[in-house]
Amino acid sequence: MDPVIGPLDMSAHVDEALAVQALAFGLSPEEVAVRRQIVLRHMTYPGARAFGATVGGALAGFVYGMPNDRAHWWSTVVEPYLRAQDNTGWLDGSFVITELHVHPAHQNHGIGRALITTITDTAAETQSILSAIDTDSPARGLYHSLGYVDLARRVHFPSAPKPYAVMGAPLPLPR
Repeated sequence: MDPVIGPLDMSAHVDEALAVQALAFGLSPEEVAVRRQIVLRHMTYPGARAFGATVGGALAGFVYGMPNDRAHWWSTVVEPYLRAQDNTGWLDGSFVITELHVHPAHQNHGIGRALITTITDTAAETQSILSAIDTDSPARGLYHSLGYVDLARRVHFPSAPKPYAVMGAPLPLPR
């Protein structure tokens, strides 16, 4: 069955989306509870939007993001790392991919690529930024194939056990 990509009301489907994220990212029930509040708060920010991929009526993946705001927590954490690389300009005029997750049973079928290109195609911003665990992973491979480059590496978020890479790409993303 081919996935159907379309707008997703994250507030109404937050638990379904977080169930996908928990499987894809290995989250505990406690981490899911914390992230639930974060997602619901993010959906109140200006320009925040989400897309989902359904297969047979079930959510197989989702992406959400928003225009970057230097006052947001994520920006305040990554700014010193970007400054050290002379890349702080990426914090202005960027659309942030906040979360992108695909259910493990549906990975490697183009769903992540379809989700990220769909959401960035709706962006008025001229560039996109995101953070991903700083390893050679399929996710980072996908981002590199879409034109994302490393802007800062070994970025440490409070409470995250692994370092992240901050990546950026001009929009629109290549196909």
